[in-house]
Amino acid sequence: MMRDTRAPHEGCGSSRVTCGQRKVAGGVRLAVLAVLLAPLFVAPDALLSRAYAQDPSTLAPDVQKQSSFPKQSLVGPSRNLDKSQPLYLQGDELIYDNGGNRVIARGNVEIYYNNYVLTADQVIYDQSANTLTAMGNVILKEPNGNVVRSDRLTLTDDFRDGFVSQLSIVAADDTRIAAERATRKGGNTTVFTNGRFTPCKSEGGMPPLWCLSAATVTHDQAAATISYQDARFELFGVPILYMPYFEHADPSVKRKSGFLMPQPGSSTTLGYTTTIPYYFALAPNYDFTFYPMYSSRQGVLWQGEWRHRTENGKYFIRGAGIDQDWADLPSAIVDREQYNGWRGSLETRGLFSLSSWWKFGWDVTVESDDEFRRFYKLDNMLLTDRVNSVFLQGIGDRNYFSIAAYQFNSLQYSSTPQTGAQSFAYPILDYNYVFADPVLGGELTWNTNALAFSSDQTNAVFPNIYGNEQMNRVVTEVNWRRRMTDAIGITYTPFAHLRGDLYQLSNYVDPQAPNGVHDTSVARGLAAGGVTVAYPWVANSGRGSHVIEPIGQIIARQAYIEQNNLPNEDAMSLVFDDTNLFELSKFSGYDRIETGTRANVGVQYTFQANEGGYARILAGQSYQLAGFNPYAKPGVDASGDPTFTPYSGLETARSDYVLGAYVAPWSFLQLISQSRFDQDGFALASQNAGAQVSLGPLVANAIYSYLNTDPTNGIVASQEDVYASLNLRLTDRWSVAAAMRYDIDADQLASDMFQVQYADECFVLTATYTDNYYHNPNLVDGQTLMLRFELKHLGEFGYSTDALSGNYGKQQ
Repeated sequence: MMRDTRAPHEGCGSSRVTCGQRKVAGGVRLAVLAVLLAPLFVAPDALLSRAYAQDPSTLAPDVQKQSSFPKQSLVGPSRNLDKSQPLYLQGDELIYDNGGNRVIARGNVEIYYNNYVLTADQVIYDQSANTLTAMGNVILKEPNGNVVRSDRLTLTDDFRDGFVSQLSIVAADDTRIAAERATRKGGNTTVFTNGRFTPCKSEGGMPPLWCLSAATVTHDQAAATISYQDARFELFGVPILYMPYFEHADPSVKRKSGFLMPQPGSSTTLGYTTTIPYYFALAPNYDFTFYPMYSSRQGVLWQGEWRHRTENGKYFIRGAGIDQDWADLPSAIVDREQYNGWRGSLETRGLFSLSSWWKFGWDVTVESDDEFRRFYKLDNMLLTDRVNSVFLQGIGDRNYFSIAAYQFNSLQYSSTPQTGAQSFAYPILDYNYVFADPVLGGELTWNTNALAFSSDQTNAVFPNIYGNEQMNRVVTEVNWRRRMTDAIGITYTPFAHLRGDLYQLSNYVDPQAPNGVHDTSVARGLAAGGVTVAYPWVANSGRGSHVIEPIGQIIARQAYIEQNNLPNEDAMSLVFDDTNLFELSKFSGYDRIETGTRANVGVQYTFQANEGGYARILAGQSYQLAGFNPYAKPGVDASGDPTFTPYSGLETARSDYVLGAYVAPWSFLQLISQSRFDQDGFALASQNAGAQVSLGPLVANAIYSYLNTDPTNGIVASQEDVYASLNLRLTDRWSVAAAMRYDIDADQLASDMFQVQYADECFVLTATYTDNYYHNPNLVDGQTLMLRFELKHLGEFGYSTDALSGNYGKQQ
């Protein structure tokens, strides 16, 4: 029985392929010829690529996006065939034509070679012409899963030239390519006539969602280019875009100079914008992308990115600049005349592995003014601080070394134009070492920290403060810890701590008596010792295991250490909760340390279900038994603000109660709660709670935060915020998502988002609406509508506009 084959469609019709049944009767096997069919079929992958020069790792710096589709080639990677392997041929009939010098195989012919399978009604090997011809329902099954169909295939025996008629390819991902014929010449050029490509499925004779067709597609292997003549893009069978000619790099080429995808956009402040990137493939390990953006209201923003990969690392440098005319800026910008002339920024990041133990890197951004990058959307407009760093880091089996330099620059809005407060750490040095041999049966560690710090105090509220604060500090400490368990299961963990600090200070504020101190040196030391005792009680039930564990800890230190007259630069954040209840110090940095004798007590309950459920609850309290309580009187800094919050819950001899609950009753539900309750009336002082549900097509998250009043930090009323997000898959193709943050005490929305997405096997459309309630007259933001289209194998295009609110947007 002869098999039916499908003729290529006119335009982009249904891509279904039907074949009759075949019957194999008898067989002849013959080791004959090393047939390499793959070269003829490399070119169809050309139909999958962008119509622009490309570098797979980037499509201009600000449009790098994660594709919705798996990244793959239609024909798969090149394979090094083992030519020593035999070729197996079988068919109903094998004829040796000695007169014509041919070998003919007829009827259900099958050829097996290097995991390639070729079937046809008839195969003729012409030894005189040195050609191999397969005719009638030719099917080539490739190792990568692709199925190539044609009516006739002819190859020379050196496989430099060939011809295929009525070509049809079905890839492993159901992508389809068809052409009336394909011709390979000179072992280099393959020409497809009337080629058609679509990764979309079609049913019931309906045309696919989209299709790309061209009268002629030429793949020049030597030049590594693919050119198209009379190309059309069709949507539901209707041509919507025509291009008489275009050319792009061969998809096998990782890097090639040329234009990248244009990036149009619109904005109230920038007007209509167009970015046309050009990519320079200078060498295999470095390149440059030039992508100026023209805006109808602000002119040309010149942009470029240099990337370089070396044997042991990589780095990039991005630059942006514009010759700003202040009169073009929005009139709402405060003191906009200051921005007249050249504005710009330079951004660079790098990371190098110096050896198996050492690495070196940096992250630096330099800009002409604090608002340039956010105005032109080079940074997120909610960015509040600029942190630049350079570091050297080494990690060994038992030690760690790090030296880094930092610059901190505030980007917070102020109605008074200023360059922003700056601080410098040059450098910060950390060294940690764990001794290999036990000491008194326990683990001994040594830590050292050194810091040189300078802080801008131009906005100091004290008249006798001038210039910058300078602080040099060295801290070294030794820690010892040992864990023991007695016969009834009680665990004892004794520990000891020795620490010494040296400070050299100039022009700083005494937090206790706000007066400038021009130059001083301070030395302080700390000796601490204590023990943590826990007695776990274990009970097993039919549902799981229960552990109730009372925990007690006592720490003894000097009653008082003079430190409140020292500046506080790295211990300003003070949060008391269940996670640091049993820590040696609850301060977050070195500039403040605990003193006196303190007891920490709590009880922990843990449940582990037999079916996987889990719960852990810890409740406790801290007591200042003797000595000075360092949390009670923080003092103020140069701006008159407390050096840390005096309402941490630790400021009294008996602390607030802390409670932490971590519950996962089922695999689809997780709950977390961290609470702090007033030690007198048990009133709620702070609360952070979160929940996540992942059940079938639904994924939902919720976070709630509550903080009681803190007048010294400007919080005169309690603050409550709630954040919630939801993602729901309605069908296998449609999904919706929403998110919002609500300020409960202010009774207003802080931000919201709504998204609708359609995604099938070849096309993704995403529409996203966002509204940010952010006020800064120099950086306008508000309602934004973003649209994103992605076509499988061809790439994506996105556009956003602020037309909904009169605020600006840009292409994403």
